[in-house]
Amino acid sequence: MSDLYSGSDLTSPSSLPGKETDAELQQFLLVEREKAKLQAQIHEFSDICWDKCMDKPGSKLDSRTETCLVNCVDRFIDVSLLITNRFSQMLQKNAGY
Repeated sequence: MSDLYSGSDLTSPSSLPGKETDAELQQFLLVEREKAKLQAQIHEFSDICWDKCMDKPGSKLDSRTETCLVNCVDRFIDVSLLITNRFSQMLQKNAGY
C-alpha cells in the first residue's frame, strides 16, 4: 500500500504557502468571520422582533404586526449603525495619539 504523503514533505519551505497566499487566506477568513457574525446578528434580530410582534400566527400579517416588525428591525439597524459609527470614532480618536 502506498503512503499518501510520500511524494511531498508538508513541512519543507518549498511546500509552505507564500506570504501573498497567507495574507489572502487571512483576509478571506476575516471576511467569512464577519459574514458569520452578521448572519448571527440578523437571526437574533429576527427572533427578538418575531417574539415581540407576533401575537398569533395567521395566514397573513395584519397591518399592526407588519408595522411592529418594520419598526423593530429599523430600530435594530439604527442602533447597530450608531454603535458602529461610535466605535469608528473611538478608533480614529485613539489612532491620533
